[in-house]
Amino acid sequence: MSVRARIEATLRDRFSPERLIVIDESSHHAGHQPDITGTGETHMRVRIVAGAFEGMTRLARHRAVTEALRPELDAGLHALAIEPAAPGEPTRW
Repeated sequence: MSVRARIEATLRDRFSPERLIVIDESSHHAGHQPDITGTGETHMRVRIVAGAFEGMTRLARHRAVTEALRPELDAGLHALAIEPAAPGEPTRW
């Protein structure tokens, strides 16, 4: 299973989102560090809308997603961009 697929599965299980998009942006970061070639799944963007985020601050939402994905980060995911929202909140995507 790919890193992207594992992230999607984890976030669906944890937050039951009404909308979820996981984008692999690794190719945009090739050469930023010697071991980042752009060919692996090293940089991900998560766009998620979930009722679980209602009443949470932006920081708390980021922390919740980061903690849910801690195993991926510990296993080598280099960067994680998070765009969380509660239902009904405006998004740029």
